[in-house]
Formats: sequence, C-alpha cells, structure tokens
Amino acid sequence: MDAHRLVPDDVIPASRKLGREDARSLAEGCSQAFVSKGKKSAVFAISGAPDEALIDAMLGPTGNLRAPALRIGKTLLIGFDEARYEEALGA
Repeated sequence: MDAHRLVPDDVIPASRKLGREDARSLAEGCSQAFVSKGKKSAVFAISGAPDEALIDAMLGPTGNLRAPALRIGKTLLIGFDEARYEEALGA
C-alpha cells in the first residue's frame, strides 16, 4: 500500500475477529467482489444486498472474515491474489 501511496480508512488488528455480519456490512454498497482461497479465486457480481454465497466465501473455516480484506471504491478483495491486487491498485 505504501508503494501506491494508499492510506487505509481503518486498520483492524488480527486479535479482533470479524464474523458474518461484519462481512455483510463490508460487502454492502460494493458492485463486485474477488475472493481468493489459496490458489483458487471466485468473482461475485453484487447488485443489491450481498447474497449468502458471497458471505460464505468471505469467511474462513472458523467463521471469521478471511484476511486480508480490502475495499477500494465499490470493489472488494478478500484473501490475497497478487494479480487482483495489482489490477485493483493500478500497478
């Protein structure tokens, strides 16, 4: 983020667990979401309220929001996929 001169609106420590309702709040107002789990990625188009398939994908096996989670405008990035981050950050 430093290389792109981005300043986060909010930084949440790993000790604070974010669950299903937090994931839903994060996705509200977004138009697309990219969720990465290991080497697999899924793309979700969002119109209106986020659906349960997206919320389920955003959560890890313990029910907590996957990290990292980044919202840029109306785009949501969950999990790490270097190519998606470069695309979203304009690298």
